[in-house]
Amino acid sequence: MSTTAIDPVVERVGVITSPLPVAPVPVEDTWQKVKLARHPERPHTHDYISRLFSGYIELHGDRRFGDDQALIGGLACFEGRNVVVMGQQKGKDTRDNIKRNFGMPCAEGYRKALRLFRLGEKFGFPIICFIDTPGAYPGLQSEERGVAQAIAENLLVLAALRVPVIATIIGEGGSGGALAIGLADRVLMLENSIYSVASPEASAAILWHDASLASEAATSMKVAAPQILQMGLIDEVIQEPDGGAHTNPSESAGLLKAALLRNLEELEFETGETNGGIDGLLEKRYWKFRSMGAWQQA
Repeated sequence: MSTTAIDPVVERVGVITSPLPVAPVPVEDTWQKVKLARHPERPHTHDYISRLFSGYIELHGDRRFGDDQALIGGLACFEGRNVVVMGQQKGKDTRDNIKRNFGMPCAEGYRKALRLFRLGEKFGFPIICFIDTPGAYPGLQSEERGVAQAIAENLLVLAALRVPVIATIIGEGGSGGALAIGLADRVLMLENSIYSVASPEASAAILWHDASLASEAATSMKVAAPQILQMGLIDEVIQEPDGGAHTNPSESAGLLKAALLRNLEELEFETGETNGGIDGLLEKRYWKFRSMGAWQQA
């Protein structure tokens, strides 16, 4: 393996530049994770909002085009704190999935998220995001309304947002559709969720011209939460009830609540004046993502 150049500033700040070895996972195990992440009864964003937050007030629309039901969000209270919460929302049945576009937001969905980011920053409210999408909707109407630009603008704004940001992958974390609300100070994953550059089916079709090889593609891409953690792309894997989150949504919400509260308290401590304040947090957020993919041969 050849050695790539390491940014001298990356070395100066002391970030990890060598990825941890990723243990191989059998095809059947990885594909089981994919099936659990997509389970039709798996809790979605609204299920967690209703269990974890009080006083939730949903806000609608991007004030440019319309209200995308594939991404929901608003103001809420979390353990005595005012927060902004949002996430992709899949449907519970066929009719609801059509309404929610199967959890694939269009440009207006990500502009709604941008509106909520700005609102949280204006009032000093932490941002809590739930990621559960196969990806942004790639249809003609979404492209016409500038979905790529909307995702790019979200990434730019999130990188400099002057409030703590926590993102949790609760099901599927697919491509730029996930990243658009996932550039966070802390990125968490539920045990049976997945995170990938593209869906296993799309990757199999691209690599081998055969979408039926999706299970092999999932294994090759290392989409499972423990593998993503080992590669340093997320910060924590949250345990689920036996059999998956759908077997006991309330228990799953309780485990998620504990992780969110702990990480939020740590971020609040980091933003204290004695620890560099919000500018220090922004510096850490920048280098967190700047160092991903940087490595050097031992």
